[in-house]
Amino acid sequence: MKIPVLPLVALGCFAWAVTSVLSSQPRREATEPPVMPPRTSFAHTIAATGLVEPSSETISVGTHRSGVVEKVFVKLGDEVRLGQPLLKLDTRDLEAELAVAQAQLAEAQAQLAVAEAERMQARRNLDYAEKLDDARAISAEERTQRETSLATVSARREASQAAVRLAQARVEVTRTEIQRSTVAAPLDATVLQLKVRAGEFISASPASTPWMTLGQTSPLHLRADVDEHEAWRIQSQAAAIAHVRGNPELKADLEFVRFEPLVIPKKSLTGDATERVDTRVLQVIYRLQKPASAALFVGQQMDVFIVDASRKKMNE
Repeated sequence: MKIPVLPLVALGCFAWAVTSVLSSQPRREATEPPVMPPRTSFAHTIAATGLVEPSSETISVGTHRSGVVEKVFVKLGDEVRLGQPLLKLDTRDLEAELAVAQAQLAEAQAQLAVAEAERMQARRNLDYAEKLDDARAISAEERTQRETSLATVSARREASQAAVRLAQARVEVTRTEIQRSTVAAPLDATVLQLKVRAGEFISASPASTPWMTLGQTSPLHLRADVDEHEAWRIQSQAAAIAHVRGNPELKADLEFVRFEPLVIPKKSLTGDATERVDTRVLQVIYRLQKPASAALFVGQQMDVFIVDASRKKMNE
């Protein structure tokens, strides 16, 4: 009796293949998300993404002149007042120029004093000639020379006065440059970003990355990006609420401030794979009523829900 070897081998291979496929299948288990996504409590709503920003908007501090930083007076998070010094540039070159300008001013003032004395002497000589009772006591040529001398020294005095004013202006220009070397706060604000240290060089030309940013953090504002397809549905009097990313239970009521008049390309991205980046958005500015249990920071993203008041009007 012959044993059917090939059919048995085929059957064994088939069984091994089935077992291998079944054992390699991934195990799928239902899991709960670590944080539930935010949900709106409004019947009809418009969803948007918001970015927390200072009420003054973010201010990138600039400098009037380029130079090496001598001292930084503030730290991250400091509250600064209007006119408070933020940093100081090295001014040794300007102080040397100021010394030269002051010396030139002193020289011009001395020349002016000499010219004033010469003018007074020429005036006395001419007055003496004019007060003589006998006109023959002095020749006409001498009188003319005295008049010419007075005119000459008067002109020299005016030139000395102009030289003094020029020297004073140079002194004031140098002093102004020294004052401008100390960068002061343009308003009451909080230091949000500080990327400069003593000894580093900063330029007066605009930089891609600001070396210091300020902003008023009381109150905070929220810049919400509303898709252009839903922009027509937004109304200023509509209620709005924002949820904190990572904990939707923490939320804050929003108070309308203004619409940005220009619709711009979308820049604030959430990272969703289905998110379109070729759309344009209307930016709506709200004032954030900070929740007591939530710490909100500038630059933080929030989920925004706005009441769709247009639905109510359409139903009416």
